Amino acid sequence: MDHPCLRCGACCAFYRVAFHWSEAEAFLGGCVPPELTEKLDPHRLAMRGTNAAQIRCVALQGVVGEAAHCGIYPQRPSVCREVQPSWEFGAVSPQCDKARLAHGLPVLTPGDWLDPSDAGLPPLPQSA
Repeated sequence: MDHPCLRCGACCAFYRVAFHWSEAEAFLGGCVPPELTEKLDPHRLAMRGTNAAQIRCVALQGVVGEAAHCGIYPQRPSVCREVQPSWEFGAVSPQCDKARLAHGLPVLTPGDWLDPSDAGLPPLPQSA
């Protein structure tokens, strides 16, 4: 089963991604690439592209709603790590639902997390 987020990317093109500056300081254990950030205030940075009128994180690769992923997934900021997709862990995520609806995508349901082979359904087509 492909993770539903790999067909989405809506949150990366809807929310400002703001976090403490230390997350981009390697000497403090930060891992967010500093060249992908911009200063918001003395304490916070934002991922470039997320503090704009037309929000789209600079790290988002692909097409929202079709095939999208984070280009720095292992290095993403803590706020990105905290966003949970709806129903992945058995509960609705208002953040996920709001971003998906804003991009004209349906909200995720518990069925989006079923492995078709577990339900006796044919497997999902594999993307290239």
